[in-house]
Amino acid sequence: MLRGNLATKPFYNERAVHMWLLAAAIAIAAATVFNVSRVLKYSRSDTRLATQASTDEARAADLRRQAARLRAAVDPKRIEFKAGEARLANELIDRRTFSWTELFNRFETTLPDEVRIASVRPHLDKDRNIILQIHVLARGVDDVNQFIENLEQTGAFARLLSRDEHPTEKGEFEAQLETEYTPEHGVAAGSEKGQP
Repeated sequence: MLRGNLATKPFYNERAVHMWLLAAAIAIAAATVFNVSRVLKYSRSDTRLATQASTDEARAADLRRQAARLRAAVDPKRIEFKAGEARLANELIDRRTFSWTELFNRFETTLPDEVRIASVRPHLDKDRNIILQIHVLARGVDDVNQFIENLEQTGAFARLLSRDEHPTEKGEFEAQLETEYTPEHGVAAGSEKGQP
């Protein structure tokens, strides 16, 4: 058996190890530079955001103080007075826009021959709708029902109810009708055809 070294010079793989260590050192250096740049960037961003947050908190506190001052300066009696004036103005506007001519034109085209209107009383409900109370006299219940149907067909009268119906001493039939009147939703009074 042979016991000698046949190689004239032993082969060591030192160059590959050096190249691997150099690549690892470059990667570590690059990661370190990247991490340092991120830390600096986020540190600056954090400082800027903290400054902005403190500025915003100071502004919010100032606005809260101003709101408290304004609330303290408001006189509730004066607000109630102004609200009352606004309600009155709205009622005057609503009364001005209510057209008696248009209403009576609608009645004329829907009123059966055997029915007479004794009185009409408009008022506004809490939702600012026009409510009409109509007192009618007729020969019988059927005539009042025909009048109610004619009014409903116009589209300007909603939730039409007969509140009180009874015969009179003169042999007529008396009824108290109540309805919500919305003239803008109905067929124009001038374009309606006369109904029985």
